[in-house]
Amino acid sequence: MARTIPHTDVLITLMGAPHDSDQVTTALRLTQSLLERGAAVQVWTCGYATLLTQRALGPEKPRNLADWNREYPSTAALAQELLAAFPDRLYWYGCRFCSDDRGVVDHLPEVVLRPPGGYAANVAAATKTLLMGVI
Repeated sequence: MARTIPHTDVLITLMGAPHDSDQVTTALRLTQSLLERGAAVQVWTCGYATLLTQRALGPEKPRNLADWNREYPSTAALAQELLAAFPDRLYWYGCRFCSDDRGVVDHLPEVVLRPPGGYAANVAAATKTLLMGVI
């Protein structure tokens, strides 16, 4: 039986290398801002962006040698915080093909892996779609 994709106001698609630019920070801030304003949001990760929700990332990034005493949350921790704070309005999806192809198979439990052919259903379930990254 096919999974029903809930209707959302916005679908944010992240593609490409996650730390090549500020796109991840921008996407997470945009997602949080939309959720705080009452919107329902889907996040779809594709390509190397599927690495963002790996459980192996743990709760914090490796320490910064220039600022050793400061701790920064990992992208997985940030995603999990948002998913916990907005369980009925944030849906996080990952491309199964891209995850499998990169050996990225241990996602946060809230992340739903879908085949690339399922992306069209996610687009159809969103009022607006924003694509960030390489095409």
